[in-house]
Amino acid sequence: MKRIAVFLMAWLALGLAQKGELRLFIWSEYIDPAILQAFTQKYGYRVRMDLYESNEEMIAKLQAGGVSQYDIIVPSDFYVPSIIRLGLVQPLNHAKIPNLKNLDDKFKNPPFDPGNRYSAAYQWGTTGLIFRKDKVAKPDSWAVLFKDPKAPFILMDSPREMLGNALRYLGYSVNTKNPKEVQAAGQLLLQAKKSRYFLGFEGGVGGKNRVVAGAATYAVVYNGDAVKAADENPGKVEFTLPKEGATLWVDSLMIPAKAPNPEAAHLFINFILDGKVGAQLSNFNRYATPNRAALPYIRPEDRKNPAIYPSPEVMKRSEFILDLGKDNRIYDEVWTAVKSR
Repeated sequence: MKRIAVFLMAWLALGLAQKGELRLFIWSEYIDPAILQAFTQKYGYRVRMDLYESNEEMIAKLQAGGVSQYDIIVPSDFYVPSIIRLGLVQPLNHAKIPNLKNLDDKFKNPPFDPGNRYSAAYQWGTTGLIFRKDKVAKPDSWAVLFKDPKAPFILMDSPREMLGNALRYLGYSVNTKNPKEVQAAGQLLLQAKKSRYFLGFEGGVGGKNRVVAGAATYAVVYNGDAVKAADENPGKVEFTLPKEGATLWVDSLMIPAKAPNPEAAHLFINFILDGKVGAQLSNFNRYATPNRAALPYIRPEDRKNPAIYPSPEVMKRSEFILDLGKDNRIYDEVWTAVKSR
């Protein structure tokens, strides 16, 4: 019997190997490892994961050959149209993703990808401030960075999100096409850079990690990263959305144009869009779910947490970042000037 058991284990292992890999290219700290294990157990595909800290880094890797190396990418909404125009992704086969029906109506047929032809929403959230609550009072405005900083701070290394929050502070739309308004936001960031308290730009979880470590007092970060950090460091850090409002974003699952395993990619997207898996994802990430079927399984305390699900008043003051087509160059030019000076 022992020999039979050993044979069966070897046969099962061989079967897993023959299924091959799903190659996932994703933001760091952005998926519960248990979800990947469950996917492997259910479908037999091992998951190999590479990480990035910014949309720009991800796109550069795709253009340098990654388009044929990865099966799944997770870009932000305002980059999706450019990724499609560049031919870096392939259309989704909706017949292989029946769980697309689980998406909440506001994430179906999004303006950046009509009909969800290329993308399926993964998580959504905000950018705001993480701060050391054991050192400073809770800030209510972006002024702690842009007007008269008095403590070490880090800015987010993401052009549309960082310029967008500066625009909100100035009272402008994060999607303005007025060059003078974008330039004014750029001047605000340059002024912040000149402060003796400015510690640099950080992408992904970098700013959050430096605040947790005590190296910085404030950082512009994604809300889920900050909420997790607050739970892990009670009494030390907290997250807030300034009164002027902030940028909103949706990250989506997409399949690169020359993905080595598109069959596994479709299975993975459908798996993530399962109601219980979607809830497990958000309960781990501490971001809001775009999955209507997941909501009943979200932790009640998270459903009530305004840092994860902002109030209607905060949502009115905040904006989703839009792709601006040819007018994206205004932001690119201003951001280049900010980073190079």
